[in-house]
Amino acid sequence: MSKKKEQIDLTPYENREAICPHFGKCGGCMYQKISYDRQLEMKAAYVKELLDEACSGTDFEFEGIWPSPSEEGYRNKMEFTFGDEYKDGPFSLGLHQKKSFMNIVNITDCHLIHPDMNLVRNTVRDYFQPFYERGEVSFRNAKTRQGWLRHLLLRRADATGEILVVLVTTSELTQTAPIYEAALLEGLKDLLLMLPLDGQIAGFLHILNDALSDTVQSDQTNILYGRDHIYEEILGLRFRISVFSFFQTNSKGAEVLYGKAREYASSAHGLLFDLYSGTGTITQIMAAAVDEAVGVEIVEEAVESAKENAVLNGIDNVRFVAADVLKALDDLPQPDSIILDPPREGVNPKALWKILSYGVENIVYVSCKPTSLARDIAAFRAAGYELKKACCVDMFPETEHVETIASLQRQPS
Repeated sequence: MSKKKEQIDLTPYENREAICPHFGKCGGCMYQKISYDRQLEMKAAYVKELLDEACSGTDFEFEGIWPSPSEEGYRNKMEFTFGDEYKDGPFSLGLHQKKSFMNIVNITDCHLIHPDMNLVRNTVRDYFQPFYERGEVSFRNAKTRQGWLRHLLLRRADATGEILVVLVTTSELTQTAPIYEAALLEGLKDLLLMLPLDGQIAGFLHILNDALSDTVQSDQTNILYGRDHIYEEILGLRFRISVFSFFQTNSKGAEVLYGKAREYASSAHGLLFDLYSGTGTITQIMAAAVDEAVGVEIVEEAVESAKENAVLNGIDNVRFVAADVLKALDDLPQPDSIILDPPREGVNPKALWKILSYGVENIVYVSCKPTSLARDIAAFRAAGYELKKACCVDMFPETEHVETIASLQRQPS
């Protein structure tokens, strides 16, 4: 959660054996040796303490924590990196080693994802390994900035079983050996389509990325098979999810999270703002309760998906704006209700003051970083709001992360 939390010695809380063969070496799942009940207790206590401090003794109702419906296999998205486990070590495709930017743990069986995703990842690694050993392909080296293979991004919908496979490379072979590159990708595609999966591959994409940073992004996207999106279902609605669309990584947990958010926003009416709306999940879930819902999201691809999702679900009282929240608010009318679901760093202070200046009676704040929420509560209180109710939803079992939902109410002047 916070730096303070990460420095806590977890040993006294550990009461079971780790089930993952990569535990301790991989940088994820640091709570794996703690029983799930105890994980929930720790997260709830931590968030309650933060909110108590932020509210300076003001009473509020804390509803505790709702568990994830699944402790394992819950992640619907994962990004893996090509590299080696140590300098000049074996070819790897996995996650960064704990406290290391360069070393890549060669993941074989991640317990956070569906077996289909493990099978796809292992197949991709095994496919490229002989080419690497013969010196025909290489992975991008962060220091030399040379090499071809960069990342493998996988998305799998829980409800439909659809899988999106995205191979991210530099343009090295595109420029020097395009025919060889095309043959490599065609061979991988054929192999992937023969895998005995529970679900099915809906799309296989090749993304070219020559950016200096390690972030997965696209200079050019080529669809080698199928389509560039999958479909997921949440609370009776269907959502189109593309490569870079924001969507909660725990689909079953998202139903719990959004169900609680809808409950907290039960008094919403008139014109609703869903700020930082992603692919428009909350916007559409709330549409039946209000006259109109407006979602604001800076990622244009996510906004396009949101528009398509609304059409897909037959919802005609929503609209979506592709813009930074701070700038978008200048062109929008006075809302009656507001839901916030900002990124980890919370709401931009300038945008927050604009939001608070509307003076709506109740604001629902969905936070993936409790310290950001606790910090923003100071601005809410300065604007005449108080925290009335809060709860946690555990979207990330085995990790220190947790989602928090808060209902903030404007006090009579």
